[in-house]
Amino acid sequence: MFLTRSARLYRQSNNLLPLSSRALGVQSHTYATSSDAASLLEYGGNVTKGLGRVTEGIMTSGKGSYVEYHDGRKMLDFTCGIGVTNLGHCHPKVSKAAADQCMNIVHAQCSIAFHEPYLRLVQKLLPIMPHASLDSFFLWNSGSEAVEGAIKMARTVTKRQNIICMQGAYHGRTFGAMAVTKSKTIYSQGVAPLMPGVFSIPFPFWHQLGGTPDLAESEQVKQCLYQLDILLAQQTAPADTAAIILEPVLGEGGYVPAPTAFLEGLRAVCDKHGILLIVDEVQSGFGRTGKFFSIEYSGVRPDILIMAKGLANGFPLSAVVSRKEITDKLAPGSMGGTYAGNAVSCAAACAVVDAMHEENILENVNARSKELFSALKDIKTAHPEHILDVRGRGLMVAVEFATPSGPGAAHDAVAARTGAPAQMASRVAKKCIERGMIILTTSVYEVVRFIPPLNISGTDLKKGADIFREAIEEVIREG
Repeated sequence: MFLTRSARLYRQSNNLLPLSSRALGVQSHTYATSSDAASLLEYGGNVTKGLGRVTEGIMTSGKGSYVEYHDGRKMLDFTCGIGVTNLGHCHPKVSKAAADQCMNIVHAQCSIAFHEPYLRLVQKLLPIMPHASLDSFFLWNSGSEAVEGAIKMARTVTKRQNIICMQGAYHGRTFGAMAVTKSKTIYSQGVAPLMPGVFSIPFPFWHQLGGTPDLAESEQVKQCLYQLDILLAQQTAPADTAAIILEPVLGEGGYVPAPTAFLEGLRAVCDKHGILLIVDEVQSGFGRTGKFFSIEYSGVRPDILIMAKGLANGFPLSAVVSRKEITDKLAPGSMGGTYAGNAVSCAAACAVVDAMHEENILENVNARSKELFSALKDIKTAHPEHILDVRGRGLMVAVEFATPSGPGAAHDAVAARTGAPAQMASRVAKKCIERGMIILTTSVYEVVRFIPPLNISGTDLKKGADIFREAIEEVIREG
């Protein structure tokens, strides 16, 4: 019998399923076994080269702080899908809420009607907002889309064009978000012209100011606020400036918390000139830093707050939150999206909020954070010539190595005198993976970041810290 190419491929793909499932016409929950994985992995060649991966193979399941691969590997996950599965993989309360919602209604389009999980989520989010003025919600799908929505909102409401962002910032890969992303050139290389009207200032990070890790915080803040004043005088007039956008903890740029004085300075400038302050909590939000939102540490009021990632523990959902006096100026229909505020994702997010309260997640974050910082600082003390800095907040923590391969290495006084091995961050991360723990690097500097589950146990946290120490010692021995 003659089969078309599409029919042959369909039959071939079905042959990867267990016979009993095929016979019943039911899709199996186990997509790959050790026997058929090699065949299934062949389709990896059909996935765009534009995606990168830090591990090989097929991740088949996850539970809590661990994930499993098709070949039997069980890995401690210190990435949480880049800060997404904050309550661990397949949290039973969250997964059940999503499954139950799937049997009720999956897609109730936001421009056609409200659905219950959307409104219930708003009800649950209102009490945990970092400022009472944040009372108007638009739910979308991803962090990048939320950035786009915030920029559009700011330009619409202020009737101004320009946006000021931070050097080292990461806000996403869609076009507007890409324009305000300044962490690595890879995200926008070759696609110019980018969205116009974007300007940047240094973030209070000693690297960006040509300093060393001991550069006083007050001096860093002073220099950065001065650069903001110069920018407003020379490049973008306040009357043309719609918003300033920043992460309260610089994420992709190196896991650097913004000093309170810097945030207060930005708020003062925004208030003086009628500029909106957009706070991007996509990665730092939803408990990651020990409070629901990192901006709470400063007490500074955002005009627009962005969240995503941990909001729904793996289900696609983001939010742009502002105040009614701003959003009431938007024309109906100016915001929207086919899948915006999906019912299943909203149901999962409602369960996330409940679990955060019921399981005392923030208390665990702060307890585990102390243990993690203590362990990493002990490693730094043992290897002062190899580790420059241990920094972060809550369970959003980074270690920077003294490897002379950063963009300023040729004239970097710290890197010039170090004896650390080359490319230490990526080599240590690889050694961790070989030892059974997934961990990521970040920034253009030699930085490894820790993003474990917020409900991780003390035992698993210690296990991860021990693996990290062993990996460092092996790289140092290899030179």
